[in-house]
Amino acid sequence: MNNPYLTTEEIKEAFHGVNLEENYNFLEDDLVKLASAFVMAAMPAIVRQERNLCIDFVNSLNTEVGKALQEKRGNL
Repeated sequence: MNNPYLTTEEIKEAFHGVNLEENYNFLEDDLVKLASAFVMAAMPAIVRQERNLCIDFVNSLNTEVGKALQEKRGNL
């Protein structure tokens, strides 16, 4: 399973940078699977937050365009 957002090296680096209670020795493929599962589980919240930040920014520049963007994109 490929992760479109993190390279295998980034996944391994992140894993080794975490202080876990126990010592774990996951296979590289399992680390990639876990990372992909976590990223995909978080994706809807990340997308929603980015969309809301974008709408807020546009609204700060032009309220009419911000309203139109809110109506078009909304809080799905």
